[in-house]
Amino acid sequence: MRAFPLVSALLTFACADPGSDKTAVCSAGLDMDGDGTCDHTAADWSAGATLTPGEDRANIYDLAPDDWLVAREAGLKHAMGWPVASTRLLLPYDAMVDVFTDPADEAIRNAMQQVAGFSSEAGLYDHMGLAAFPDTVGQPGSPYWAPLPDGMAPGDPMGAVLVDTDRGTGLTFGCAVCHVGSLFGRPVVGLSSKRPRPNALFHFARSTLSQLDGDAFATLTGADAGEVEMFLETVDALQAVGTLEPVMLGLDTSLAQVAGSLARRADDDVASFDAAKENDPDPLLLDSLVADSKPMPWWTVRYKTRWLADGSIVEGNPILTNFLWNELGRGADLEELATWLRSPGGMQIVDELTVAVFASEAPRWTDFFAADTIDEDRAREGQALFAATCAECHGTYEKGWDADDAATRSPADRLATTAVLYHPTTPRVDVGTDPDRADGMADLERLNDLALSQWMQTTVDASEAGYVPPPLDGIWARWPYFHDNSAPTLCAVLTPAAERPTFYVQGPADDPETHFDADCIGYPTGDAIPADWLEDTGGHVILDDRPPSGHDSMLAGIGNDERTALIEFLKTL
Repeated sequence: MRAFPLVSALLTFACADPGSDKTAVCSAGLDMDGDGTCDHTAADWSAGATLTPGEDRANIYDLAPDDWLVAREAGLKHAMGWPVASTRLLLPYDAMVDVFTDPADEAIRNAMQQVAGFSSEAGLYDHMGLAAFPDTVGQPGSPYWAPLPDGMAPGDPMGAVLVDTDRGTGLTFGCAVCHVGSLFGRPVVGLSSKRPRPNALFHFARSTLSQLDGDAFATLTGADAGEVEMFLETVDALQAVGTLEPVMLGLDTSLAQVAGSLARRADDDVASFDAAKENDPDPLLLDSLVADSKPMPWWTVRYKTRWLADGSIVEGNPILTNFLWNELGRGADLEELATWLRSPGGMQIVDELTVAVFASEAPRWTDFFAADTIDEDRAREGQALFAATCAECHGTYEKGWDADDAATRSPADRLATTAVLYHPTTPRVDVGTDPDRADGMADLERLNDLALSQWMQTTVDASEAGYVPPPLDGIWARWPYFHDNSAPTLCAVLTPAAERPTFYVQGPADDPETHFDADCIGYPTGDAIPADWLEDTGGHVILDDRPPSGHDSMLAGIGNDERTALIEFLKTL
């Protein structure tokens, strides 16, 4: 049995506590104005946090404008990497590239193509659904702002990270894998990837790589002694990871991966490694529940006080929490992770990434299409319908066409949202959506017992039913819909569940003409599905055997005309 003693100083934070009062001296984290007080003390992460109508937390730490932009740029660069120095899951990069390129390894590549779905480095990144760095970094502050981290160049995959170690160069994957989506050829930071496969890759690694010992790996790849050591460390880490293949492309199994990883560890407050439980993990609700869900867009967090699709994280900085959850799902030693997080450099990275996530912006329809492709009169009819039917849950969206200066605004600025009035406290609402995702969060309440969670002041509360009715800015770009991607279009969302499409294909979003239904907003369905998509069986989504995803009770009185008007309004958000 492998176990590590609790570091007695785990809760004695030698640097500034993220939840401490503003008189604390900032020895870790951002202090952009140099006043000795950590900037993160400006944020209220408590369960009692509230927002006033029209308020958002885009500038979560209340930074001066120039400082805010500097911190955002640094945070975006962290999002393109995976900055945790103690991370354990690293694929020996040079050995991997050798297998991909050595003519003598053709048989191995053929086998990889059959089993894993890729046989080259570029194929791996394409299989993972990674966007590429554009030729220009984009306008600072825009959804298309993608500053290049050191060592990266235009065309490189966003989210693939090379880590230099004393054992060689390792490959891992960062936030951008799931949280940078490609939209009609432009990467959008904060948009959920439509075709992510990180959990599938973890599952492949655990089920396949773990069958190799060091000698076999060296023979297959030509790895040197350091790379073999890196490989064996990764295999060892994977024994403490509970992986699960997603039920379909576009969803991830992070919830089950974190819970399954905890189930393979000791029941102490640092989740020590436990060889016996790795072979016989604790039983979970998620052993029978299908809790797969899509990654959530970043730009909605500014309006929220609770986190995740079901609002079950009721306090704590969600970005700080995410480091714990991600590393649990990578087989981390939590005491080593705690040391990194408590360090000045680690906490500064957390703060900068937090600033960048909360400041992220939604893409606008008029960034891609002319303003006159939206019928403003019809959209205004939809606005009235939305106020009567949807606003109670999803909030109110003030528009440029209602502003005092509407007559002098450009067509695009008339369509723009000028204010979002969401809830003071993020609600959870049960509208009949398949409950498995929310119910599965009960398995993660054990996180509350971890010393690191208590230091973070993060709390999981899975006691309420339902899901968060999310803010809808950028909703036109967020297809397919619902947490489980069970509606390929907004037309389907606004149609009773029994009448929705039972089949669609989860394809790319490259061509606005053939890959996008601009009337229904979302994937083409039926005869409009591109022929080459039908050949990609990995992207097929079959829905006729899955529970419905709610909304039926809100659709009374919504016919074709009303649906068309609502969608015209939703295009403008």
